[in-house]
Amino acid sequence: MAPATGVDALDARIITLFTERPQIGVLGASRALGVARGTVQSRLERLVERGVIISFAPTISPAGTGYPVTAYCSLQISQVPGQSQVVEHLSAIPEVIEASTVTGAFDLLVIVVARNNDDLQRVIDHVVEHPLVERASTQIVLATRVRNRTLPLVQEAARTCVD
Repeated sequence: MAPATGVDALDARIITLFTERPQIGVLGASRALGVARGTVQSRLERLVERGVIISFAPTISPAGTGYPVTAYCSLQISQVPGQSQVVEHLSAIPEVIEASTVTGAFDLLVIVVARNNDDLQRVIDHVVEHPLVERASTQIVLATRVRNRTLPLVQEAARTCVD
């Protein structure tokens, strides 16, 4: 039985398999794992319900779509009840691929992509044009050394799972 929170060894095996072979399907996974199809299906449903698996969508490379430049923009915003307004503004910009509230000198960390450095300037100008954005600092990514990954975390969580 899967734990109420976290993942157990079978959950980790299922997640690993679908991460490594996303097109395998439930039947293929049950064969590869040596467990019943219904077990795989119910485990997947529970992992989705619990928010462990948040998407079965393909992972898209911005560079592969023509946006090879990535930058991190730290935004300081006016301290009025307006963060949702800024987030709404950012959500309307296609080149904004992620935005998170953070602690420290800035309020939001925004990840943006662009076609080139000139295009990055256009994107940043669009990001900071909201009247509640008071200050911004941008860092261009030169090289990504560790890609966004969660599989090692899943495997560690399963290893340390207490049933």
